[in-house]
Amino acid sequence: MPETITEEKLERQWHQLPVQEVVQTLASAEDRGLTANEASERQERFGPNQLTPQKEKSPWLQFLKQFNQPLLYILLIAAAVSLFLQHWLDAGVIFAVVLINATVGYIQESRAEKAMKALAESVTTEATVIRDGEQQRLPSNELVPGDVVKLSSGDKVPADLRLVKVNNLQIDESALTGESVPVEKATEPLDEETSLADRENMAYAGTVVTSGQGRGIVVAIGEATETGHISELVEQSAELTTPLTRKIHKFSKSLLYVILGLAALTFVVGLAQGESWVDMFNTTVALAVSAIPEGLPPIVTITLAIGVSRMAERNAIVRKLPAVETLGSATVICSDKTGTLTENQMTVEDIYAGGEHYQVKGTGYKAEGEILHDEQSVDLEESPVLRECLQCGLLCNDSQLQKKEGQQTVEGDPTEGALIVVANKAGLTRQDLQEEMPRLDEIPFESDYQYMATLHEKDSDKIIYVKGSLEAILKRCDQSLDAQGEETSLDTEQVEQEAEAMADEGLRVLAFAKKPVSADVESLEHEDIEEGLIFLGLQGMIDPPRQEAIEAVDVCKSAGIQVKMITGDHAVTAAAIARMMNLSQNQEVQALRGTDLGQMSDEQLKNTVKDSVVFARVAPEQKLRLIETLQSKGEIVAMTGDGVNDAPALKQADIGIAMGQAGTEVAKEAADIILTDDNFASIKAAVEEGRTIYLNLRKAISFLLPVNGGESLTILIGVMLGTALPILPLQVLWINMISSIALAVPLAFEPKPEGVMESPPRNPNERLLSGSILRRIAIISLFNWMITFGVFEWMLQQTEEITLSRTMAVQALVAAEVFYLLSLSQFLPSVWGKLRHQTDKIAYAPVIGIACVVVLQIIFSQLQFMNTLFDTVPLSFTQGLICIGAGFPVIIIGALLRHFDPLK
Repeated sequence: MPETITEEKLERQWHQLPVQEVVQTLASAEDRGLTANEASERQERFGPNQLTPQKEKSPWLQFLKQFNQPLLYILLIAAAVSLFLQHWLDAGVIFAVVLINATVGYIQESRAEKAMKALAESVTTEATVIRDGEQQRLPSNELVPGDVVKLSSGDKVPADLRLVKVNNLQIDESALTGESVPVEKATEPLDEETSLADRENMAYAGTVVTSGQGRGIVVAIGEATETGHISELVEQSAELTTPLTRKIHKFSKSLLYVILGLAALTFVVGLAQGESWVDMFNTTVALAVSAIPEGLPPIVTITLAIGVSRMAERNAIVRKLPAVETLGSATVICSDKTGTLTENQMTVEDIYAGGEHYQVKGTGYKAEGEILHDEQSVDLEESPVLRECLQCGLLCNDSQLQKKEGQQTVEGDPTEGALIVVANKAGLTRQDLQEEMPRLDEIPFESDYQYMATLHEKDSDKIIYVKGSLEAILKRCDQSLDAQGEETSLDTEQVEQEAEAMADEGLRVLAFAKKPVSADVESLEHEDIEEGLIFLGLQGMIDPPRQEAIEAVDVCKSAGIQVKMITGDHAVTAAAIARMMNLSQNQEVQALRGTDLGQMSDEQLKNTVKDSVVFARVAPEQKLRLIETLQSKGEIVAMTGDGVNDAPALKQADIGIAMGQAGTEVAKEAADIILTDDNFASIKAAVEEGRTIYLNLRKAISFLLPVNGGESLTILIGVMLGTALPILPLQVLWINMISSIALAVPLAFEPKPEGVMESPPRNPNERLLSGSILRRIAIISLFNWMITFGVFEWMLQQTEEITLSRTMAVQALVAAEVFYLLSLSQFLPSVWGKLRHQTDKIAYAPVIGIACVVVLQIIFSQLQFMNTLFDTVPLSFTQGLICIGAGFPVIIIGALLRHFDPLK
């Protein structure tokens, strides 16, 4: 009877157990696997090997949620009151406004979460499984704990496996751990505290085998895998509101109380003056409609949408509209290293050969740059030992450089690609060398030996080239070449010191050697290179930082934005890149490891995270904890990432930024913004756009609210004085939804002001309506009331025609809006600058907006069907000029405000 496997038994630290204990615990057999009956019974108990996708939200539910807004409550009540009073047209228009706002909000909502679905697809594949002693191919969702799985190059790992056999097995775990190069696998037990990225005896679901073969036993399936654990973290991460949405929500609630208070006051005062309750309901509806900035949601959406377009031009695709502004308020950017801050192209930077150091210029896989010695370009004819070292790296190499979509890429190991490029920089090409020295045999790289060797024929002689780890090469060498290419005794201690110095700079170091052999050697065995090798040199390589990313980091720092590196790569490499990028004022950058973070309390982490800039070998839940800690300190956090392991932190961050080229679908679905060029410099550009968008939003709010203020004062004071309504509810809606929006939209197109990246990030707790905005709203609202009420009363006294008076009051208010727009926008300053022979681009958007409004207002008052709908009458040319003249003084007031009390 097979032993019963329980869920408790599966909750083990499998990497620390010997292979035999793993097999016994799972009641399996290393060579025969499970029987069909055992597998069937376990699948019934544990379920399929797949992740459960998150249920997509109902579109109808998402749409109905848009009505859950304080200001819409008032409009709905006003519409209901109008229906009760049988004012069908008023009610219909108000309901239409509510519907438009809800529709805009629905469009603005982010797409339904698909991260769980993407995670499920990332582990869905076929697997080679041994059952009943026979090898068979099965869908990965049929795997159960205890199954024995065979792996070979190109396979996607179907579940979490404890490896029991490996043969040169290497697995790309970058999507899960952030490790920049494939991981060499082994089978020996490891310490319990070994981090996820260093568990060489494990293979995890969703990762990809790059070379070799292996066999592993399934220890976790579905939600119990490391990928499943990440999916739970993604699901648990709360949907955060952005600073802008929080401020607008707070503003809306405050405005709600003000409007209700004013409406109640108006109603009571009217009744006290002897007005009928029906008339006062009409007046109260008009007041509510006038006080609500119906144009604000559309303007916010339009402004953000324009920001989306601008960001797309700068390689940032926005998936969620509020992210546009949020990025502009970021105080901390937590960036991945590989491919974002760096080129994601291994590059040889330092060569040690013949006791001399050589510096290599140029980065990436393009053979652009040169090799220098004492700042002088090197001639290989004068440096035979350097030639031998480069030649060894070029010939003892199985990778290829290829061009794809105009980009130079490596087919094979990135480190071997770097060796090809550096040889090309010196003028050596593989084609020429292979014709001169054809390869006869080879020993492929194996993790047990830590080297690769090739046998070549040159004329009538034969030679072996070997490259590998320093330890594996040095112990087989007894001679080296000096600067002139002559053999000399090997100074092992000196070579080790040089290698250590390279490693301290974050360089990955490879050693190179050769061995001449007799002409009758036809094949290559490990015994042939056990001793007698001649040491040629060391080559140190790194994935170098992008030059534009270095400049972008400097700009972010000058803008008061902290930049922190969070990576799954090694601490030494991460610290070296941080020094090159000047991430810290202190050049002695120390990288905090994930194991260090795991031992810290929340309070210790709060104190540490402030000053630390590099976090290495970090697990997914630790990334999430770092983001949460920064947010608890009041920071607005932007997080970049590309792997499955980044998804929880991307979702938790105030703004998640995924890589468009190297990013997994899981990371993209969890993110708010996707970078099409995977470049940190594009984040800087997006921050710049985000700041500009926020400034433009404040301008739009400063424009819209004085209109509502003027309308509300007109109605309120009219009630206090016992006069007829100067403007009707439908006329108010026309101004708020048509004229005001047409004039406010140009403010969304305003160009960025000078020095936008020179000021520190704004305080996340800063009020949406600052002191300067409130003063401006109060002053312009008062002026708008004077114009509207004054024109209405004057025309009523002159003509005793209330419809004409209301029509002219509306037109005078719109004229005031036009002149206020000119005083608020950059149009006049840009024209003035042009007239003074400056090269500033003229901001033409306000002119277009004003032209549209002129046409709309002519239609509003001059067409018969509009007269019927809005209770207006046609105006004469003279009456139109009176309205324009009444609104003109606001441009002078706006100019004075711009000079003495600018928007802050």
